[in-house]
Amino acid sequence: MKLGVHFSNFTFPGGPAALAPALAATARAAEDGGASTFTLMDHWFQMESATAVSEDPMLEGYTSLGFLAGITEKMQLGLLVTGVTYRHPGLLAKTVTTLDVLSGGRALLGIGAAWYEREHLALGVPYPAMGERFERLEETLQIVKQMWSDNNGPYSGKHYQLAETICVPQPIQQPAPPILIGGGGEKKTLRLVAQYADACNLFDLGVDGVSHKIDVLKRHCDDVGRDINDIHLTMISGDDPLADIDGFLEKMTAFAALGIDQVWTGPIGDDPAASIAAVTAALVPRLADL
Repeated sequence: MKLGVHFSNFTFPGGPAALAPALAATARAAEDGGASTFTLMDHWFQMESATAVSEDPMLEGYTSLGFLAGITEKMQLGLLVTGVTYRHPGLLAKTVTTLDVLSGGRALLGIGAAWYEREHLALGVPYPAMGERFERLEETLQIVKQMWSDNNGPYSGKHYQLAETICVPQPIQQPAPPILIGGGGEKKTLRLVAQYADACNLFDLGVDGVSHKIDVLKRHCDDVGRDINDIHLTMISGDDPLADIDGFLEKMTAFAALGIDQVWTGPIGDDPAASIAAVTAALVPRLADL
């Protein structure tokens, strides 16, 4: 099992001037520690929770990934996950292609149907009903795949019409950067995973819950004639692994038996680089044995 690092908290002592050094140091600690992937959120506002409010700091995702591409060399870089409503699909394909080229072939396109209504309304970005967002997600997947092919012709969908799908240069990764779809919706999300994605990302719903989602995905794969073994099964954990390293690894052993081959965790506390250095030292060698 591989370890991914998900960086989602941008509130640190020192204010805005501390953000670039903290992000850079954390990415370097993750890479030096053997993490396979480094991801950020794709939001304009911080998510509201028991410990955060929308007014807390949040950096734009792809600008930040471009910054990280220049200071790392090995890790895969992406957003967990891009909201389909945030960018026109043709521009999204161009943006991820640019990241792939400038990072030397390390871009990951994580994508989902979007959900944070407040930031859409606040910044004047259309927020369609859920059914339409999933329609747009499927069309976006089709457009991205066409732009990452030798087909430069038009695309005509219900929501998007492109006169040409030229994308030059093409990504370094061939045939294309991997596409990861986030979420576990059984009727729509996992169907799109089966039909279009290279990977899925599930929440930690416990072993039984994750096993059920994988069974649903397998049925969708059977429906479209695809082998589920061609899809990387990943998950994100909200646990603090350093609080109980052996317990965390025992839990990951059970998930690995289901076919989960990558888990994301994030830094804890005001020193994210030190947190990730400790996490990777404790987990990467032992996860690799699962």
